[in-house]
Amino acid sequence: MGYRVAVVGATGAVGREMLKTLAERHFPADEVIALASSKSAGREVSYGEDDIVKVQPLDKFDFANADIALFSAGGSISQEYGPKAGAAGCIVIDNSSAFRMEDDVPLIVPEVNPDAIMDTLPAHGGRNIIANPNCSTAQLVVALKPLHDAYDIRRVVVSTYQATSGAGQAGMDELFNQTKGIFVNDEVRPEVFTKQIAFNAIPHIDVFMEDGFTKEEWKMRAETKKIMDEAIELVAHCVRIPVFIGHSEAVFIETNKPLSESDARNMLREADGVSVIDYRENEGYVTPMECAGEDMVYISRIRRDPSVENGLAFWCVSDNLRKGAALNSVQIAELAVAKDIVRKA
Repeated sequence: MGYRVAVVGATGAVGREMLKTLAERHFPADEVIALASSKSAGREVSYGEDDIVKVQPLDKFDFANADIALFSAGGSISQEYGPKAGAAGCIVIDNSSAFRMEDDVPLIVPEVNPDAIMDTLPAHGGRNIIANPNCSTAQLVVALKPLHDAYDIRRVVVSTYQATSGAGQAGMDELFNQTKGIFVNDEVRPEVFTKQIAFNAIPHIDVFMEDGFTKEEWKMRAETKKIMDEAIELVAHCVRIPVFIGHSEAVFIETNKPLSESDARNMLREADGVSVIDYRENEGYVTPMECAGEDMVYISRIRRDPSVENGLAFWCVSDNLRKGAALNSVQIAELAVAKDIVRKA
C-alpha cells in the first residue's frame, strides 16, 4: 500500500524539484497532490516524465486526505497550515524556517541525525512536524558528521558562496535579466537583492541582526548546534554570488582530537551522501556548475590548516535545490516510511 503525498507550493522552484525528486526516487506514492494558492489552482505541474498533476487550492484542502505533506511555500504559509495538517494526522516536512528552532519539532538531515525522527510523534512530545534545515546548513552538516564522529569538532569557520536560486525563482530571474541587460546597456534595478547581483558578490543574505551578523549566518550556527552538537562553535559569513544553482562553502574546522589528513579524506569518501573529488591539479575539484542536478555533497581541496593544532580545511559544494531542499525533504519522507512514523501518526 502506498501513500498520499501532498506538495505545498508545488508551482515554485523547490516545489517542482520536490515533485521531480519524488518521481526519480520512486517514492511509494499512490497519489500525489499538488497544492498552491488559489490563483495557481488549475495549473498543471509535472510529476516525473509522463504524469501531469493539476494544482489544487491550498485553502480548500483537507489534510486528513494526505499521509505526508512536503511544504515549500514560505514561513507564513507553513505557520498557518502546518499545525493544521499535523493535527489531522498528516506528517509535515517543512522546508521553511518556521519551526526549525522549536523544541517540539526535530530538525533532520537523514545522513546525520536520523534517530531524531521519533521525536516527530505526539507520543514523543512532537506535533507530527519535521523541519528541513537551511540549504547552506544541510550540505555543511553532511560533510561535518564523519569528521565530528572521529575527531570531535570544537569550532567551524565557514564562508558561503550561495546561488541566486536560494532566493527562489525571482532570484534566478533577476540574475538572468540583469546579466542580459548589462550587455545592452539597460539600467540595473535591483529588486530581489539589495545590490546588483550580475557580475558581483553581495555579502548579505537575509536580514541584519543586532550583533552585525545576518539571519542566514545565525541560522547556520543555531541549526548546526541543534542537528549535531550544542558544543560546536560556528561562525559564518554568507555571500550571494551570480550563480543560478549550487551553494559553495569554504570550511575550516578545529578539533579536540588530533586528526590525520589522509584518515579524514578516507572517512569523507566512505560517508553517506558525500563524494570526494580532490586532485591537486587543474580541474581537480568540483564547482557549482558541476554539482547542479546532482544529489551528492561534493568535497574538494582537503588539506591541513597549519594555523591551529588540529585543523582541517576543505571546499564543499552541493545543489541547493536538491540536497538543500527537495532531496532532503524526500529523504526525510523515506525515513518516516522506513521507521513507520507515517502510520503511527
